[in-house]
Amino acid sequence: MGLGRISLGSSSSSSSDERQTHHLLNDGKSSFTLKSQNVDDLFEDFSNFSQKKQLQIITEIESMDGSSQTFSNDRWGVFNDKEGGSDLKSGGITRVLQKGNVVEKGACSFTLIKGGKLTAERAASIQGRQKDEGLPTIQPGDEYCAAALSMVLHTKSPMIPTFRSDVRIFLVRPSKGGETLAWFGGGSDLTPYYLFDDDITFFHKSLNDLCLKFRKENDDPCNDLIDYHIMKQACDDYFYLPARSEHRGTGGMFFDDIPADASAMNFVKAVAENWMPSWFPIVEKRRNLDYNDQQKEWQLLRRGRYLEFNLLYDRGVKFGLANANPRVEGVMVSAPPLIAWEYNHVVEKGSEEERLLNILKHPKNWV
Repeated sequence: MGLGRISLGSSSSSSSDERQTHHLLNDGKSSFTLKSQNVDDLFEDFSNFSQKKQLQIITEIESMDGSSQTFSNDRWGVFNDKEGGSDLKSGGITRVLQKGNVVEKGACSFTLIKGGKLTAERAASIQGRQKDEGLPTIQPGDEYCAAALSMVLHTKSPMIPTFRSDVRIFLVRPSKGGETLAWFGGGSDLTPYYLFDDDITFFHKSLNDLCLKFRKENDDPCNDLIDYHIMKQACDDYFYLPARSEHRGTGGMFFDDIPADASAMNFVKAVAENWMPSWFPIVEKRRNLDYNDQQKEWQLLRRGRYLEFNLLYDRGVKFGLANANPRVEGVMVSAPPLIAWEYNHVVEKGSEEERLLNILKHPKNWV
């Protein structure tokens, strides 16, 4: 699940991050009906928060990176005045930093869809999950709206793990009547190249603490879904390369089935607020560590696995690349800047590389 996932389906505009919507269309296992008068306010709240958070994150990363490099600003669709047209409802803002001191390539993207139409395949997928819940029937052509903020930060140093995260909202308005269906998704995870156990434990503890704090402070029916251990397992299950029998990284949290209401919105905002505080301390501890050419080469080999996952298994990337796509750069924006494949690479027994592989093949509980 790489950085952005958006496809406009039959909407009038195409998306720079076609991958994002496929994830937004990932049809969580449970959904929720909202009173129609509350839906637009909830959606706009999330959209506004995501755009402000994008700007904040970009400022923080540029300051942390300490180089002269800054994020590019690719605005498209409704966010690009030059594209014009009052009928535009969808679009996005793709921001990319390259060749920084810490971040070799990083992208932070906001994507918005309004007035999309569900395909027959997607409608059937959603309805298949909802048929026993007494919820409105989902039909091909039903209107959907989606928004997402997503990020991936590929590091220059092999001593600092790659960071990936996103939050998203998805709404369906059944054409046959009934209330709007809505849910949230998101998460964050690490892909290390050399294993510093304290760093991974710190990251996972921050996610666990986030969930525990939210459950303690909020009396909400969704609390059973806000469980670090469930989300950690979902993350391990998703970011898995079956052909290699190994996981892409050391995981984190992953969710796409939280019913959308004001309380869930607060949780999703808290998830996004936790992104940089869960990663920056790791960066500061490891950014000045020396590394050699062999360690850099190992990072490039592991990045090859990262790209393998994106191209072979990530549902969003496969969806975005299935047909001609004028914004293919948005689909591939999460790809590492440099990678390597070496035929039949064998790690040295007892090495740090072997220790990492053992964890990737047999994930552990970090909390």
